Amino acid sequence: MRIVQITDLHVGQEGENTYGVDVRENFLKVLDAVQEINPQHLVLSGDLCYRHGDPEIYRWMRQQLDDKGIPYDIISGNHDDPVMMAVVFERQALLKNSELYFLHYWEGRPVIFLDTTVGVVSETQLSWLKVQLNAHQQEIMLFMHHPPLLGGVPFMDSKHSLRNSEAVQQILFEHPYNINIFTGHYHVEKVIRKRNVLVHITPSCFFQIGQQSKEFEVDHYRIGFRAIEWNNGVMMNTVHYL
Repeated sequence: MRIVQITDLHVGQEGENTYGVDVRENFLKVLDAVQEINPQHLVLSGDLCYRHGDPEIYRWMRQQLDDKGIPYDIISGNHDDPVMMAVVFERQALLKNSELYFLHYWEGRPVIFLDTTVGVVSETQLSWLKVQLNAHQQEIMLFMHHPPLLGGVPFMDSKHSLRNSEAVQQILFEHPYNINIFTGHYHVEKVIRKRNVLVHITPSCFFQIGQQSKEFEVDHYRIGFRAIEWNNGVMMNTVHYL
């Protein structure tokens, strides 16, 4: 099975100044590139909107996605509104207390999606996550916007990391199998492993952040996506830059 993850699109209103980056054109270019590799599924892992959730932006994005005809899932980032997203993308059935988190099965294998819009995984979600992991005694794929491990990016680690990461890690570490986590948020390409948890941070479709400075700085404007191959018990993935 081939899955593609794109993240941190930060699409603004038509004509809005997004620091000189044509984020709408970036989104269209990425969708074209994704379609060329013919994935079975597409995941948009948060920060679809430039600054905050906007129904007009979500509607425009949905039209582009629907036109491609690739099955897709969405989760919310800190620049999104999960309820608004669920309404526009007709995912209201997946909402739980205004949070958009859920479990799907792809070819019989469980895939978990979490909501970190507010910078934490809520207590309700933590309880739900523990139940799901206990119910699925096998290797797990999980998508969330914020990485649950520090990423070695000083600016993001110090100012914008997941605030209750230790509570999340405690639950993840109790699972006796590997957990493959795919995130965004940091605007870098990075892989971090701790115990049974392997975190892949996928680069943004806006710009990438410098990985050395304690202050915000742009590293480069190359945009990318992650392609994941999951077949016969083997999981491989590659970042493609445009």
